[in-house]
Amino acid sequence: MRPEKADIVSDLSEKLNSSSFMLVTDYQKMKVPQFGELRNRLSPLGGEIHVVKNSFLKRAMATSGLPDVGDQLTGQTAVVTGQADVAPVAKILKSFAAEFKIAALKVGVVDKSVLSTAEVEAIAELPSREVLLAQLLGLLLSPMSGLARLLNEPGASLARLLQAKSEKEAGAPAEAAA
Repeated sequence: MRPEKADIVSDLSEKLNSSSFMLVTDYQKMKVPQFGELRNRLSPLGGEIHVVKNSFLKRAMATSGLPDVGDQLTGQTAVVTGQADVAPVAKILKSFAAEFKIAALKVGVVDKSVLSTAEVEAIAELPSREVLLAQLLGLLLSPMSGLARLLNEPGASLARLLQAKSEKEAGAPAEAAA
């Protein structure tokens, strides 16, 4: 392999090693302004998109220790990588593909596990990480707050009963004086 090609493969291997995920998409019908728009949408989420040759990607994946997805690497290929959460990036890719009818997902690799297009789209449907953490916290706190209400109820009932009795007794002498 020529040194230029070896440098490209090693740079791609470094990107794949530093990334927590890799999504492979087809960009065949995408125009330059649309590609720039996709790049701009991915950038705030920490995602990067790169056009690569399939043979370079296969070699980079092999040197990075990623599983072989060679049968799905056909046609024009772009790779989306990033260090952040995969769900928002997958959501951007899915909405972009629906909006422009291009950039169809081919395959995904998350934590060295191969994901089909349907699985990546299912990840895209998930709520954001913050929402999921808030829901988990709510589930964890729910039994504790119910227990606190249950333990607090007898004391609160007694206090309401005493309050009602004191109001009734305070009202009885006033009626007797009238």
